[in-house]
Amino acid sequence: MSGGLRVSTDKDTGVAVLTLDRPERLNAIDLATAAELAAAWREFRFDDSVRAVVVTGAGERAFCTGIDRGVDVAQPNSPYMMDDPLLAIGPKANDLWKPLIAAVQGMACGGAFYLLGEAEFVVADETATFFDPHTTYGMVSAYESIHMALRMPYGEAARMALMGTAERISARRAYEVGLVSELTAPGTALAAAVHCATVIASYPPEAVQGTVRALWTAREAASAHAFAQAPHLIALGNLPPERQAELFAARRSGGFRVR
Repeated sequence: MSGGLRVSTDKDTGVAVLTLDRPERLNAIDLATAAELAAAWREFRFDDSVRAVVVTGAGERAFCTGIDRGVDVAQPNSPYMMDDPLLAIGPKANDLWKPLIAAVQGMACGGAFYLLGEAEFVVADETATFFDPHTTYGMVSAYESIHMALRMPYGEAARMALMGTAERISARRAYEVGLVSELTAPGTALAAAVHCATVIASYPPEAVQGTVRALWTAREAASAHAFAQAPHLIALGNLPPERQAELFAARRSGGFRVR
């Protein structure tokens, strides 16, 4: 594959590493990268040599900063239909039940939560920060907040969504509240995640995949019900794109606190 996604597979260990490879754009996801992610998950469904997957971001500044602001997503001319290119970037959305581990360094924000929300667990190094910019720019945090509310205590997910760009959750705090399962030294999150994936990939795949499916069953009823409400909330609450752009231009250099 070429473009915004780099894929490497170790046939000996059974571990594949997917790297969002747009560091100049802080690994923001454009339409081509979204399509590449969906295609990778679909391919892994038929590749028995891949038994566990790690997703990470290139460079030191960011894991992923969500959808690329330069992307123009055409929308149907109807209040009952909405296209979101990030809905299909995760493995579960593509009917893949092989375990996914996220390795995070630098920023993870907004649309990055679509990937983190479908990971079995998250490994982060001490440079990682997590935040949700939607409200700051006049957008409803719907799918992102739903994913995080299923991974974190409600108050933490609510605070992150509502504080917008004014506050970032540190890797340490994310570890304390359970969003991150392992905290590593700077630059070592990927190695730690690959180690976990290698261990998991060494087990019988039927048992592993059945366990992933069972774990997801505990979440999918709640997420499916919540996701059904998301398009309406977004349609009602989002400012027009031109107003969002004004807010983005005015606030992009603002300060923030890390907690």
